Amino acid sequence: MKILLLGKNGLLGREITHAFNNKGNDEFFALNHTDLDITDKDALFLMLKDFKPNYVINTAAFTFVDECEAKKEFVMDVNGYANGALAEICNDLNCHLTYFSTDYVFDGTKDGEYTEDDTPSPINVYGHSKLLGEQLIQKNTDNFYIVRTSWLFGMHSRNFVTTMLERAKKNKEIKVVDDQIGKPTYSHDLAGGVFDMIHDKSLESGIYHLVNEEKTSWYHFAKKIFDATNSSDVNLIRISSNNLDRVAPRPLNSSLKNSKLPKLRTHPQALEDYLHQLNII
Repeated sequence: MKILLLGKNGLLGREITHAFNNKGNDEFFALNHTDLDITDKDALFLMLKDFKPNYVINTAAFTFVDECEAKKEFVMDVNGYANGALAEICNDLNCHLTYFSTDYVFDGTKDGEYTEDDTPSPINVYGHSKLLGEQLIQKNTDNFYIVRTSWLFGMHSRNFVTTMLERAKKNKEIKVVDDQIGKPTYSHDLAGGVFDMIHDKSLESGIYHLVNEEKTSWYHFAKKIFDATNSSDVNLIRISSNNLDRVAPRPLNSSLKNSKLPKLRTHPQALEDYLHQLNII
Protein backbone atom coordinates (compact mmCIF):
# COMPACT_ATOMS: atom_id res chain seq x y z
CA MET A 1 0.00 0.00 0.00
CA LYS A 2 1.01 3.60 -0.56
CA ILE A 3 0.52 5.77 2.49
CA LEU A 4 0.95 9.53 2.82
CA LEU A 5 1.31 11.09 6.27
CA LEU A 6 0.77 14.81 6.85
CA GLY A 7 2.28 16.41 9.96
CA LYS A 8 5.33 14.19 10.36
CA ASN A 9 7.15 16.38 12.91
CA GLY A 10 4.45 16.35 15.58
CA LEU A 11 4.29 14.02 18.56
CA LEU A 12 1.82 11.66 16.88
CA GLY A 13 3.23 12.08 13.38
CA ARG A 14 6.66 10.93 14.52
CA GLU A 15 5.22 7.88 16.27
CA ILE A 16 3.12 6.88 13.28
CA THR A 17 6.14 7.27 11.01
CA HIS A 18 8.11 5.01 13.34
CA ALA A 19 5.30 2.43 13.46
CA PHE A 20 4.92 2.18 9.69
CA ASN A 21 8.65 2.15 9.02
CA ASN A 22 9.25 -0.63 11.54
CA LYS A 23 6.13 -2.79 11.41
CA GLY A 24 5.03 -2.89 7.79
CA ASN A 25 6.13 -3.19 4.20
CA ASP A 26 4.10 -0.25 2.95
CA GLU A 27 5.39 2.48 0.68
CA PHE A 28 5.32 5.22 3.29
CA PHE A 29 5.89 8.93 2.64
CA ALA A 30 5.67 11.70 5.24
CA LEU A 31 5.50 15.49 4.94
CA ASN A 32 5.63 18.38 7.38
CA HIS A 33 4.08 21.85 7.14
CA THR A 34 7.09 23.28 5.31
CA ASP A 35 6.69 20.62 2.63
CA LEU A 36 2.96 21.15 2.22
CA ASP A 37 0.50 23.74 3.54
CA ILE A 38 -2.66 21.76 4.26
CA THR A 39 -4.75 24.92 3.89
CA ASP A 40 -3.65 25.18 0.24
CA LYS A 41 -6.25 23.08 -1.56
CA ASP A 42 -4.52 23.28 -4.95
CA ALA A 43 -1.21 22.13 -3.47
CA LEU A 44 -2.98 19.31 -1.64
CA PHE A 45 -4.62 18.13 -4.84
CA LEU A 46 -1.38 18.19 -6.84
CA MET A 47 0.53 16.31 -4.12
CA LEU A 48 -2.08 13.58 -3.80
CA LYS A 49 -2.58 13.31 -7.56
CA ASP A 50 1.17 12.91 -8.06
CA PHE A 51 1.78 10.43 -5.21
CA LYS A 52 -1.47 8.46 -5.67
CA PRO A 53 -1.73 7.16 -2.08
CA ASN A 54 -4.14 4.48 -0.98
CA TYR A 55 -4.31 6.06 2.46
CA VAL A 56 -3.80 9.61 3.73
CA ILE A 57 -3.16 10.04 7.47
CA ASN A 58 -3.47 13.63 8.66
CA THR A 59 -1.84 14.40 12.01
CA ALA A 60 -1.31 18.09 11.14
CA ALA A 61 -3.29 20.31 13.50
CA PHE A 62 -3.10 23.34 15.77
CA THR A 63 -3.48 21.91 19.29
CA PHE A 64 -2.58 24.70 21.72
CA VAL A 65 -5.98 24.90 23.40
CA ASP A 66 -5.66 28.32 25.05
CA GLU A 67 -4.05 29.95 22.01
CA CYS A 68 -6.93 28.70 19.87
CA GLU A 69 -9.27 31.16 21.58
CA ALA A 70 -7.38 34.13 20.11
CA LYS A 71 -6.77 32.52 16.71
CA LYS A 72 -10.24 31.25 15.91
CA GLU A 73 -10.23 31.92 12.16
CA PHE A 74 -6.81 30.33 11.69
CA VAL A 75 -7.66 27.32 13.86
CA MET A 76 -10.97 26.71 12.10
CA ASP A 77 -9.11 26.77 8.81
CA VAL A 78 -6.32 24.37 9.84
CA ASN A 79 -8.32 21.94 11.98
CA GLY A 80 -11.62 22.26 10.15
CA TYR A 81 -11.92 23.55 6.61
CA ALA A 82 -8.57 22.14 5.45
CA ASN A 83 -9.75 18.67 6.40
CA GLY A 84 -12.99 19.19 4.51
CA ALA A 85 -10.98 20.05 1.40
CA LEU A 86 -8.65 17.11 2.01
CA ALA A 87 -11.65 14.77 2.29
CA GLU A 88 -13.06 16.09 -0.98
CA ILE A 89 -9.73 15.48 -2.73
CA CYS A 90 -9.42 11.99 -1.24
CA ASN A 91 -12.92 11.22 -2.43
CA ASP A 92 -12.11 12.40 -5.96
CA LEU A 93 -8.87 10.39 -6.07
CA ASN A 94 -10.34 7.30 -4.37
CA CYS A 95 -8.05 7.23 -1.34
CA HIS A 96 -8.87 6.69 2.32
CA LEU A 97 -8.51 9.50 4.90
CA THR A 98 -7.64 9.08 8.59
CA TYR A 99 -8.25 12.16 10.76
CA PHE A 100 -7.51 12.66 14.45
CA SER A 101 -10.07 14.33 16.65
CA THR A 102 -10.31 14.91 20.38
CA ASP A 103 -12.20 14.30 23.60
CA TYR A 104 -12.74 18.06 23.63
CA VAL A 105 -15.59 17.76 21.12
CA PHE A 106 -17.69 16.93 24.21
CA ASP A 107 -18.88 19.38 26.88
CA GLY A 108 -17.95 17.18 29.84
CA THR A 109 -21.39 17.00 31.47
CA LYS A 110 -22.09 13.31 30.86
CA ASP A 111 -22.22 10.97 33.84
CA GLY A 112 -20.05 8.20 32.43
CA GLU A 113 -17.78 7.68 29.44
CA TYR A 114 -18.54 9.18 26.04
CA THR A 115 -19.23 6.67 23.27
CA GLU A 116 -18.59 7.11 19.57
CA ASP A 117 -22.32 7.73 19.05
CA ASP A 118 -22.77 10.47 21.65
CA THR A 119 -23.63 13.91 20.30
CA PRO A 120 -20.66 16.35 20.44
CA SER A 121 -21.07 19.74 22.09
CA PRO A 122 -17.69 21.47 22.44
CA ILE A 123 -17.10 24.33 24.86
CA ASN A 124 -13.89 25.81 23.44
CA VAL A 125 -12.56 26.89 20.04
CA TYR A 126 -10.22 23.91 19.76
CA GLY A 127 -13.10 21.49 20.25
CA HIS A 128 -15.27 23.39 17.77
CA SER A 129 -12.50 23.32 15.15
CA LYS A 130 -11.96 19.57 15.48
CA LEU A 131 -15.69 18.93 15.33
CA LEU A 132 -15.88 21.01 12.16
CA GLY A 133 -13.18 18.75 10.70
CA GLU A 134 -15.23 15.69 11.64
CA GLN A 135 -18.40 17.08 10.08
CA LEU A 136 -16.80 18.14 6.81
CA ILE A 137 -15.01 14.83 6.38
CA GLN A 138 -18.26 12.91 6.83
CA LYS A 139 -19.94 15.25 4.36
CA ASN A 140 -17.24 15.04 1.67
CA THR A 141 -16.21 11.38 1.65
CA ASP A 142 -17.49 7.94 2.60
CA ASN A 143 -14.01 6.49 2.99
CA PHE A 144 -12.58 7.66 6.31
CA TYR A 145 -11.59 6.93 9.89
CA ILE A 146 -12.17 9.66 12.45
CA VAL A 147 -10.04 8.71 15.46
CA ARG A 148 -10.83 10.52 18.70
CA THR A 149 -8.15 10.34 21.36
CA SER A 150 -7.23 12.22 24.54
CA TRP A 151 -4.52 13.53 26.85
CA LEU A 152 -1.65 12.52 24.57
CA PHE A 153 1.86 11.97 25.95
CA GLY A 154 4.95 10.42 24.42
CA MET A 155 8.38 10.86 22.91
CA HIS A 156 9.47 13.73 20.66
CA SER A 157 7.39 16.49 22.25
CA ARG A 158 6.70 18.30 25.49
CA ASN A 159 3.63 16.89 27.24
CA PHE A 160 2.03 16.62 30.68
CA VAL A 161 4.48 13.98 31.89
CA THR A 162 7.60 15.94 30.94
CA THR A 163 6.03 19.15 32.26
CA MET A 164 5.44 17.55 35.68
CA LEU A 165 8.99 16.17 35.79
CA GLU A 166 10.46 19.55 34.84
CA ARG A 167 8.36 21.36 37.45
CA ALA A 168 9.45 18.88 40.11
CA LYS A 169 13.08 19.91 39.55
CA LYS A 170 12.24 23.56 40.26
CA ASN A 171 9.34 23.47 42.72
CA LYS A 172 8.57 21.05 45.50
CA GLU A 173 4.97 22.28 45.70
CA ILE A 174 2.92 21.56 42.58
CA LYS A 175 -0.78 22.28 42.13
CA VAL A 176 -2.80 20.11 39.73
CA VAL A 177 -6.53 20.02 39.03
CA ASP A 178 -8.46 17.04 40.35
CA ASP A 179 -11.87 17.69 38.77
CA GLN A 180 -11.01 17.07 35.09
CA ILE A 181 -11.36 13.39 34.23
CA GLY A 182 -10.05 11.66 31.12
CA LYS A 183 -7.83 8.91 29.74
CA PRO A 184 -4.11 9.66 29.23
CA THR A 185 -2.94 8.09 25.97
CA TYR A 186 0.59 7.09 24.96
CA SER A 187 1.39 8.16 21.39
CA HIS A 188 3.32 4.92 20.82
CA ASP A 189 0.23 2.84 21.61
CA LEU A 190 -2.04 5.09 19.56
CA ALA A 191 0.25 4.83 16.54
CA GLY A 192 0.27 1.05 16.81
CA GLY A 193 -3.52 1.04 16.97
CA VAL A 194 -3.73 3.19 13.84
CA PHE A 195 -1.34 0.86 12.03
CA ASP A 196 -3.64 -2.04 12.88
CA MET A 197 -6.72 -0.10 11.77
CA ILE A 198 -5.32 0.66 8.35
CA HIS A 199 -4.27 -2.94 7.81
CA ASP A 200 -7.64 -4.33 8.89
CA LYS A 201 -9.50 -4.75 5.61
CA SER A 202 -12.75 -5.54 7.42
CA LEU A 203 -12.91 -2.25 9.36
CA GLU A 204 -15.67 0.02 8.15
CA SER A 205 -15.48 3.79 7.79
CA GLY A 206 -16.63 5.67 10.85
CA ILE A 207 -15.79 7.33 14.15
CA TYR A 208 -13.57 5.45 16.59
CA HIS A 209 -12.31 6.14 20.10
CA LEU A 210 -8.74 4.99 20.69
CA VAL A 211 -7.27 5.68 24.13
CA ASN A 212 -5.29 3.92 26.82
CA GLU A 213 -7.67 2.43 29.34
CA GLU A 214 -8.59 3.53 32.90
CA LYS A 215 -9.86 7.06 33.43
CA THR A 216 -8.19 9.35 35.93
CA SER A 217 -7.83 13.01 36.88
CA TRP A 218 -4.86 15.18 36.06
CA TYR A 219 -4.01 15.15 39.79
CA HIS A 220 -4.00 11.37 40.03
CA PHE A 221 -2.07 11.08 36.78
CA ALA A 222 0.55 13.44 38.21
CA LYS A 223 0.63 11.32 41.38
CA LYS A 224 1.31 8.20 39.29
CA ILE A 225 4.19 10.04 37.56
CA PHE A 226 5.81 11.08 40.84
CA ASP A 227 5.24 7.69 42.49
CA ALA A 228 6.83 5.91 39.53
CA THR A 229 9.87 8.21 39.61
CA ASN A 230 10.22 8.09 43.42
CA SER A 231 9.68 11.83 43.68
CA SER A 232 8.62 11.63 47.32
CA ASP A 233 9.79 15.15 48.08
CA VAL A 234 7.15 16.70 45.80
CA ASN A 235 4.17 18.18 47.62
CA LEU A 236 1.32 17.57 45.17
CA ILE A 237 -1.71 19.73 45.90
CA ARG A 238 -5.11 19.11 44.37
CA ILE A 239 -7.10 22.12 43.17
CA SER A 240 -10.28 22.71 41.19
CA SER A 241 -10.54 24.09 37.66
CA ASN A 242 -11.94 27.31 39.14
CA ASN A 243 -8.51 27.99 40.62
CA LEU A 244 -6.83 27.93 37.22
CA ASP A 245 -6.37 31.06 35.14
CA ARG A 246 -7.03 29.42 31.77
CA VAL A 247 -8.28 31.23 28.67
CA ALA A 248 -10.18 28.24 27.29
CA PRO A 249 -12.65 26.22 29.36
CA ARG A 250 -12.06 22.48 29.61
CA PRO A 251 -14.68 19.72 29.90
CA LEU A 252 -14.72 18.25 33.40
CA ASN A 253 -15.39 14.74 32.11
CA SER A 254 -13.87 13.85 28.75
CA SER A 255 -13.47 10.11 29.25
CA LEU A 256 -13.79 8.30 25.92
CA LYS A 257 -15.16 4.77 25.71
CA ASN A 258 -13.57 2.56 23.08
CA SER A 259 -16.48 0.31 22.11
CA LYS A 260 -15.39 -0.65 18.58
CA LEU A 261 -11.66 -1.43 18.48
CA PRO A 262 -9.32 -3.77 20.36
CA LYS A 263 -8.55 -1.97 23.59
CA LEU A 264 -5.13 -0.51 24.32
CA ARG A 265 -3.35 -1.31 27.59
CA THR A 266 -3.95 0.78 30.71
CA HIS A 267 -2.38 4.21 31.00
CA PRO A 268 -0.31 3.22 34.10
CA GLN A 269 1.27 0.41 32.06
CA ALA A 270 1.90 2.81 29.18
CA LEU A 271 3.34 5.44 31.55
CA GLU A 272 5.83 2.93 32.97
CA ASP A 273 6.95 2.04 29.45
CA TYR A 274 7.32 5.71 28.53
CA LEU A 275 9.39 6.47 31.63
CA HIS A 276 11.65 3.55 30.73
CA GLN A 277 12.06 5.02 27.25
CA LEU A 278 13.07 8.31 28.86
CA ASN A 279 15.63 6.39 30.99
CA ILE A 280 14.03 7.78 34.13
CA ILE A 281 13.11 4.46 35.74
